[in-house]
Order: sequence, then structure tokens, then C-alpha cells
Amino acid sequence: MMRQTVLLTLQDIPYFCYPESVGHYMDHVQHAVLREAGALNNFNIHYVASGKGYVEVDGVVHELRAGQAFLYFPQQRQHYYSSEDDPWDVRWVHFYGERLHDYMIERGLHRNLLWTLRQRSSWEEAHLALLTEAEQNTMLRPAQLSTLTYAVLAEFVQHAVPLKSTRTTSKAENRVLALLPQMQQEACQPFLLQDWADLAGVSSYYFCKMFKSAVEMTPMEFITRSRLQMAKQWLLERPTANIGQIAEEAGYPNASYFNRQFMAHEGMTPTDYRGLYHN
Repeated sequence: MMRQTVLLTLQDIPYFCYPESVGHYMDHVQHAVLREAGALNNFNIHYVASGKGYVEVDGVVHELRAGQAFLYFPQQRQHYYSSEDDPWDVRWVHFYGERLHDYMIERGLHRNLLWTLRQRSSWEEAHLALLTEAEQNTMLRPAQLSTLTYAVLAEFVQHAVPLKSTRTTSKAENRVLALLPQMQQEACQPFLLQDWADLAGVSSYYFCKMFKSAVEMTPMEFITRSRLQMAKQWLLERPTANIGQIAEEAGYPNASYFNRQFMAHEGMTPTDYRGLYHN
């Protein structure tokens, strides 16, 4: 299967980033690319969904498998190709933007070529949305193309870690990730670490370790963010509700502690935040 849409390169685009091409190859044994330095003037991300392929870096050939990716900067030499015995399902986007180079450098993305995505599904969904938009509307909706390209990049920035310093997500980490929607929904209830560890089928110590590895925060930090998010929404939806009442419903023992947590994250008290929207 081959899906590919190539778009016209625009000059002086009013967007932060914009796609030059986006595509998806599967069971395409002949997929092989060799571009000498200076041949291509855009960034590109290639992500392996399944199968395997190879990327040459400074004369060394690296094997890439599911969940791994490579990122090229403009003008870089590029040499990559699919495995013949297990062809890769590879998905990519080529993109550019006037201020992208500084953005990528500031985040240290120039330091590595090979990456692993800790959470794969969100990047895959963002890429599919961009590919579908490009196929259906080509350049009829340029702002939408830019927005979807940024979504692909943002998911990569959030979840990509250098390949040489990490491993693929474990089954235990996947069980932890699967619990996140439920944890967010029930965040305002008393937080019992052991109950969540039991649902994941691991000890409480291992649950905390896997949670930190997969989500880059502790379980309690995630619960706190979820509670504050709901409290912010309630402050706007219920302008006459007492702050103490909202604090209690959000899972806090008293308004004073809620105020401190809110101030730490938002830089203002709940009352001041509400005042921004309601006189």
C-alpha cells in the first residue's frame, strides 16, 4: 500500500509550520532513499508502525522497529530503506517553516537522529488526520494543513526520546497508560495508590516507577493536574459557587490547601481567576 500527497512549497507562509508532503508506505519492499547533503530543504519525520527498516548514520546501519522514528533536519544526508524480509509500515511528513529551525534547536532535537515514541497512538492519530486532510482537500484549507502539521510535531516533541538511551514501552507501562482516562475521570475521589496498582497488576512501587517512565510525572502530580483542571472549569461554569465547596468537590480537604495548589499552578488565587471572566 502506498499513500502519498505532495504539496506545493509556499513562499513567505504566514504559518509556523507547513507540510511539503505526507505519506504512508506499507509492504513496499522497494522503499529506499539516498539523498546527499544539501538535497532537501525541509525537516522530515519518519515513524515505523510495524515491520523493520534501516537507517545509516555516519556509516553505521541501525535497525528500526515498531514505535521508533528518525528525524532529519534540512540539508542533512539521508539514507534509509525497508527490510526485505519484514517490510516496514512507515509513515512520514516533510515540513518547513521560517522559525522552525530555532524551535527545534531549542528543544535539542538536533542532537539525535533516531528516536523512540513513548506513546505511539497519539502520534499515529495526528499523522492520519494530516494525511487524510491532504488527500481530500490538498491545499484548499492551508490553515488546517498547518494546524494538523503542528499537531504531528507537537506529539513528537512530547513523546520522543533518543533511541540510544531508552527502550520500547513495556507491557506494564501500556497498562498504566490505559488507566489514564479512568484516573482523570475519578481524580476528585480519594486517591488510593494501591487500588490503581492492583488494576495495573503490579506493586505500588512498580506502579509509581512505570507511571513516571510513561507519563513523566508521578501519579499524584497527574491527579493534582486533573483536579485543578476540573476546578478551573467549575469556577467558570458556577460563578456563584463557594470556593470551599468547589475545593471539596475537587478532592481537597479545605479551601486553604486548594488555594495554595491553584496558586502554584496558575499564579493566582481561584477567586482572582474567576474574576478574569466574571465581574
